[in-house]
Amino acid sequence: MKILLLGGTGEARRLAAELLPDHDVISSLAGRTRDARLPVGALHHGGFGGVEGLSSWLVDHGIQTVIDATHPFAAMMTAHAAAACSALDLPLLVLRRPGWQQQPGDTWHWTSDSAAAAALLPALLAGGRVFLTIGRQGLAAFAHTGLWTLARCVDPPDPVPTWCELILDRGPYEPAAELELLRTRRIDVLVTKNSGGDMTSAKLAAARELSIPVVLIERPPLPAGVAVARTTGEVRAWLTG
Repeated sequence: MKILLLGGTGEARRLAAELLPDHDVISSLAGRTRDARLPVGALHHGGFGGVEGLSSWLVDHGIQTVIDATHPFAAMMTAHAAAACSALDLPLLVLRRPGWQQQPGDTWHWTSDSAAAAALLPALLAGGRVFLTIGRQGLAAFAHTGLWTLARCVDPPDPVPTWCELILDRGPYEPAAELELLRTRRIDVLVTKNSGGDMTSAKLAAARELSIPVVLIERPPLPAGVAVARTTGEVRAWLTG
């Protein structure tokens, strides 16, 4: 089977390795992260040009199935994939790792997006210190909170913000290091996206240990009616079912 695998995540890299050589897999990377970890097999770099461009690409390359294993917050790419596959009557499966679940000792505040999270902070803190781990694209929403802010990103934002201290780093992150970071920077609240997975979950355990509240941005909803798998094993079963 010829498969387009929309990737960029650890799950996508694992899935590409598991599907080869039984299937002809082309992994697509949006190119937003510099020096991204590459999957095995054939690659497509960059965008497709919206729904119309993706539809044409799928036809031109004889794709039989699309698997969307993008980041849980890559809502536009998922929406484009759903629309293109619906128009072409192609099977689409979305691979989404489970989101994080609140545990005893957690103090979590859920918000719908970066703007809502930024608006919530002044009510939670009075002159406190904020740690943002939301990626570079949502940072601007926090520029005017008036709170001291530390932001961690994989790649530098453009332009580089002057209103916060910036750390460039890539997971996985170790629990002891996350605990030390929260302590030494005297963090009062953590703001993050509900990405799920183990690579970046150590910050939540550190916040729990230090009784630091967490503001979590919930995932955007998936398009109606799409099939969803939680693991690469479920994807393989779906392909053979």
